Parts: sequence; C-alpha cells; structure tokens
Amino acid sequence: MRFIDRVDAGRRLAEQLGHLRGEHPVVLGLPRGGVPVAFEVARALDAPLDVILVRKLGVPYHRELGFGAIGEGGVRVIRDDIVRMSRVDQDDLAEVEHSEEAELARRAETFRAGQPRIPLKGRTAVVVDDGIATGATAAAACQVARAQGAARVVLAVPVAPPDAAAEFRTQVDELICLSTPALFSAVGEWYRDFSQTSDEEVVELLRRNADEHRSGGGEAHSGALKIPVDGGRTALAGDLAVPAGSPGLVVFAHGSGSSRLSPRNRAVARALNEAGLGTLLFDLLTPLEENDRANVFAVEPLARRLTEVTRWLRRRETVPVCYFGASTGAAAALWAAADAAAAGGTDDAVAAVVSRGGRPDLAGPRLAEVTAPTLLIVGGNDETVLDLNRQAAERLRCENRLAVVPGATHLFEEPGTLDTVSDLARDWFTAHLAASTPAG
Repeated sequence: MRFIDRVDAGRRLAEQLGHLRGEHPVVLGLPRGGVPVAFEVARALDAPLDVILVRKLGVPYHRELGFGAIGEGGVRVIRDDIVRMSRVDQDDLAEVEHSEEAELARRAETFRAGQPRIPLKGRTAVVVDDGIATGATAAAACQVARAQGAARVVLAVPVAPPDAAAEFRTQVDELICLSTPALFSAVGEWYRDFSQTSDEEVVELLRRNADEHRSGGGEAHSGALKIPVDGGRTALAGDLAVPAGSPGLVVFAHGSGSSRLSPRNRAVARALNEAGLGTLLFDLLTPLEENDRANVFAVEPLARRLTEVTRWLRRRETVPVCYFGASTGAAAALWAAADAAAAGGTDDAVAAVVSRGGRPDLAGPRLAEVTAPTLLIVGGNDETVLDLNRQAAERLRCENRLAVVPGATHLFEEPGTLDTVSDLARDWFTAHLAASTPAG
C-alpha cells in the first residue's frame, strides 16, 4: 500500500480508528512528520491534538545506541541493561540527559508557542507517526504516554515492517497499522510525496486543531452505556446526554430505592440538557446488589463507586464534572467530592455539588473536607430532613447555600416544586462551571 502524502495517510488511518471516537481520546503526533498524519486523525475523531516529545538518550561514544528516553513532565525511561553493558561513567550519562532535556524544552516551546501540554491522566492516548522504521522513537513515545498517566495507549501508523509491528502488538494496548510490507527498507519509499515537514507546519496544525475545538465545542452525543467497575467484573447501566458545546457534565447519584429511571431526576436532567449541560444518569448498584438493603445505605462504598464511574467518564469526556445527589445519593456525592479534594489534582476536581432532598448528614465524617461549592435543596415541609441539612450546612467549610422550597415535601411532588429544583440546580451549576473555566 502506497500513500500520496501524509494527509492521505492520515485520512486512511482515521478510517480504521473510528471505534475510538466514543473514548474521546487525545491524539499525539510525533514531530515532525507524524503531526500532519495525526492532524487528520484528530479531525476525524473530533479529538484534541498535541505533540508527544521524546528525546533518545544515546551512549556518549555510540549515540545510535540508546540507553533510554526522556519526555515532558520529568518522565524518564531507562534501560538498565544497556547502562550496565555500556560501562559508561554515570556523570557522562547525566550530561547526555541534561543536554537532551534542554533540547526537549526548546522543542516544546517552539511547537506549542507557550501553551501547556494536554494532560493524559486517565485518557486514551493515540500516538501517531508517519511510519515505523526501527521503532525506537515510537516505543519511547508510547512509554512516555503511559508514564504521563494515559489509561490506554494506542499506536497508529500507516506502515511498518512486519517484525516491528509484531513487537509493538505486545507493547501497546492496541496497534493500528495499515500496511506491513515484507520488503521494507525505509518509511519514505511508501509515499509518493515524503517531503520534510517544517517546524512552522507543526505549529500551524496544532493551532488549527485548537481553534477548531474552541469554536466547535464538540458535537452533541448521547446514548445508553454499560459502565465497567470493580476492575471490569461489574457493569452498571447508564444514560449519557451531552449537548454540543457543553461546558460541563452533571453525574447523578440516586438515593435509596431509586435508579437512573427515577422520573424526578430525569426531569431535572432534561432541564439541565435544555440549558446546555451534559448529564449522566446511572445505577449505583446492580439489581442483585440492591436486594441487600444494607448496600443502599453504605455511603462510603457508594462514594467509591461514584468515584470509579467518574474516572471512567473522564476518559471519555473532557469537560468539568459536577454531582447531583438525591437522598442517600447526596451523601455519596459529598463523600466522593471530599475524596476528589483530598486527591489534590485538577484532573480529579469536582466543580460543584447539588443535593435534592438529600441526607448530607450521612457523609458526616467528610463534610468538612468538601471543597466543591455545594447547594442543599430541601422541601419546606420535609421538616426532619430540613433540620439534618441545616446541621450539615454548619459543618461544611466550602461555599454553600441551603435553599428551602416552600410547600414541598421530600419527593417534591407538589405542583411546580420540581421545576424550582431544576431552576436552582441549573443556576448553581452554570454559575460555578463558568467560575471554574479559565478565561480564553
């Protein structure tokens, strides 16, 4: 199989990568020649594009012999066996590494024009090059992507020798290679136009991809899901709805005796969708687990499951996440938000929490650790729960508000009361999502 140029190769490669679109991956091009190929892949997958920068560390007296590689973020991949075999002084090896670190920083500044690299933590990383010869650089790039936190690493190339392709199938989660010709001497022989890619072209393609994402905001998508938890041993049913350009996604945590089919939560979700917010309604427990009523009130395990689902969701969606909890689900949402705050990373942060007729008191030990702005909505006639929410509000140290809906009981079945809940939740989420999004 021969390719007209790198654009043709990228478009043909993208045809084989459509199954990754639902994972909302990050596409990483190996500069320079891999970036025009990666640009076409990113465009087809509606994915952000970045470069993955690696520098081979060569033994001083034989630079072609690599003893490792370095990547951004302080990632080091060292072959101890080659270090031992080379018998080179450690100071000499450190000097090589220092020199390559400087070149790595220079290239990052050149290609990204001062913009930060796209975080890979928990994401699917699609590493793209224009072809594989020896495979050393691609192998280092895949290792660096993994070390930077990618949950899955997919290597996608138009052409590679058969032995290299076979080796990579054991090193990455998935290999997509369009052609593995038996008679292989160089990547360029499989292109009609294999002219050099300039630094300026790389910068321009990265800029174009960023502009398209800022203006397009992504496409609307929705559907029924099976969400793997417990290491893949359990699957939870869910319903996802993400309007085009959504600034954030609200994950619903249902209460005791409820599910993703709750008419009240679905009504709130529709109102949020109409306001442009994404929603995920899912069952915290399987039908078998629900048979044991103790599971319904086990707040800490429910919070762990909510956290696990959130991490899975972040691999698919790139927008901030909020929680909407009802009844005991509100306690699980607050507990999970406290866990996210304790993790300390921006990738884990919860943008805002809303509780409807919730039992935040059940998250008592963790309430003071919640940092996400929290809105507690309670019916004015739900006196016991209202008192519990007042006590919980006093224990919260984050921005919080208690909103009492006059005339409403616990289930907000009175005319107009659920609409009030929807309006309050919508305004709380949109205000705090706007506050959490950096300008520009």
